Amino acid sequence: MSDVRVRPARPEELERVGAVTVAGYEADGYLTRPDGTYDDVYAARLADAAGRSHDSLVLAAVDGERLLGTATWCPPGSSWRELGAGPDHGEIRMLAVAPDARGRRVGSALLDACLDEARSAGLTEVRLCSLPEMTTAHRLYAARGFERRPELDWSPFPDVLLWGFGLRLTAG
Repeated sequence: MSDVRVRPARPEELERVGAVTVAGYEADGYLTRPDGTYDDVYAARLADAAGRSHDSLVLAAVDGERLLGTATWCPPGSSWRELGAGPDHGEIRMLAVAPDARGRRVGSALLDACLDEARSAGLTEVRLCSLPEMTTAHRLYAARGFERRPELDWSPFPDVLLWGFGLRLTAG
């Protein structure tokens, strides 16, 4: 088994990147609303990796040419940031791992690549939000030093609560 490598997604693979993002969320039921209906609107947003690539860095985790997962790094100035309000904040969005690639530390590799981007840009904090039921992701964030930040919690829609997390970075 080859090592997982993270790199910027190539323009010709952005459609596949979007599909992997949707598949990762679907596999855990995160696109099914509490009333049992499918969230077509958010699924389309997740699928739009090409749209995210205009002012964010869409990352691809690969094994050779096989796409294993993806995350979107939103630096200052990105229109995709939701919590990264300050000029020295970055944000991680839409981290997803293909269902058949789980257990290979793909999520860890993607998270580390985003943190490398933040450190190389001299940012002081990285933020992200997550559904309360995304407990596997919460363990990954905690392992990298992210802390739950209730003051960052927000609701994009009346029936959706997102928990905020933050990691303060130190110089050097």
